[in-house]
Amino acid sequence: MNTNPTFSRRSFLKIGGTALASAPFILPSSVWAAETPPSERLTLGFIGIGTQARGLMNGFLKKKETRVVAVCDVDTIRRENGKKIVDEFYAKDPAASSNASNCHAYKDFRDLLARKDIDAVVVATPDHWHAIICLDAARAGKDIYCEKPLTQSIHEARSLVTAMRRRKRVFQTGSMQRSAKEFRTACELVRNGVIGKIKTVEVAIGGPGVPCDLPGETPEPGLDWDMWLGPAPIRPYHSDLSPRGVHKNYPNWRKYREYGGGMVTDWGAHHYDIAQWGLGMDDSGPVEIIPPGDRQAQYGAKLVYANGTEVLHKEGNGVWFFGTEGKIYVNRGKFELWIGDRQKYKTKEECDAAVTEYLSDSRIRLPRSTDHLADWLQCIRTRNRPICDVEIGARSVTVCHLVNLAYYHGQKMEWNPEKNLFIKGSGNPAWLDVPYRDSWQLPV
Repeated sequence: MNTNPTFSRRSFLKIGGTALASAPFILPSSVWAAETPPSERLTLGFIGIGTQARGLMNGFLKKKETRVVAVCDVDTIRRENGKKIVDEFYAKDPAASSNASNCHAYKDFRDLLARKDIDAVVVATPDHWHAIICLDAARAGKDIYCEKPLTQSIHEARSLVTAMRRRKRVFQTGSMQRSAKEFRTACELVRNGVIGKIKTVEVAIGGPGVPCDLPGETPEPGLDWDMWLGPAPIRPYHSDLSPRGVHKNYPNWRKYREYGGGMVTDWGAHHYDIAQWGLGMDDSGPVEIIPPGDRQAQYGAKLVYANGTEVLHKEGNGVWFFGTEGKIYVNRGKFELWIGDRQKYKTKEECDAAVTEYLSDSRIRLPRSTDHLADWLQCIRTRNRPICDVEIGARSVTVCHLVNLAYYHGQKMEWNPEKNLFIKGSGNPAWLDVPYRDSWQLPV
């Protein structure tokens, strides 16, 4: 299927462009997926073939409306393994066309993006690569699924939003909790005032990023280490950053400030995202960021929103909403609701009962998705915005970066969430960006 910025596909035209322009159109993926002939499948390329990407790939391979045609990784073993996974899957797929198993493998993402026959890309590289690859992909006319945390800096986040809107790309941030019932239920209860006015939210995740101090190791053949680093500072290879070959763990590059932002961005991109959703701040953010009193502390940073709600960074895992009439705890597979001091519901399986009791006549109903991947594919067809659109991903990662900046610099910061700038003489504009190495720069 050929990519076109106007997305003039036969399947799209059958829906009717005029109707889509005038109102949202929801077409269940099951309706067209089962009848999508091989020639009409959305063609996908994967950039980064690590543990997370392989999980995503398995999900997309099973969807009859897609066809994976290319993979890219700087590690030869991972790259060839990705190609093998795709080829072997389609070799067993009777619905695939005769050439569907001919998956191509690339070392340089720019070679993959240059292919005119690729409709969309899935980006699951280390964080420091996200912005450059996504901007290049948008410029190449591709729709994009990019893993969280969305970017390595606030400036990169805003650049992505600007580019995706200008180039009319359908962009899904991989914050999959937006497509999970327990999180949507918790946020709908909060947004509809079931636990009263929200006073405090506790976001329990790990600590901030730290500077990389790993010693050098001798690299094995088959890894383009310079390309792995890309725009990040030059340093010797270490296996903690890019373990060689196919492995099942999530590498420790995410711990370091040069490539990630610690658990504040890694898990924070999930749980601060839910805090933002519950507070109705998908298009905004905090106005004040307060570091803990102890400069060595790993927890205790506080965000203050314009209405006085405080969001506290705590140790542990999960999100607590505390209101004047009750409280809610939510995490993956977990949901608990208290009204006053009484626990009304205590399991994820009781979400539907909570909805029936408290939300049958609710004023606010949040977007619903039960499949993060299918939601993106459906929106590619309809040109609607997916449940975790680029603006949402950008706002959530901005919150994470602000929290990290509080730990990194130990300063109270005043923030204008509309202009995405420090105000009242606080902060430093240089903190909104990260330096790029050599000739690397953000595409325009």
